[in-house]
Amino acid sequence: MAQERDEKVYMARLAEQAERYDEMVTFMKDVAKLGGELSVEERNLLSVAYKNVIGARRASWRIVSSI
Repeated sequence: MAQERDEKVYMARLAEQAERYDEMVTFMKDVAKLGGELSVEERNLLSVAYKNVIGARRASWRIVSSI
């Protein structure tokens, strides 16, 4: 169980470096579903993933709504 958690956190870090935030969200959701409390690092990764996904969608929405 711990190995699976570590693998998903590692993959989330890689996704962050590649700026693939949708995948990062998926990996961190999987970590959260494994149960137990999230560590500080895991919470930060989840926060960064959602912040970037929502930020990109918000920017797109602003462009569309300004037309």
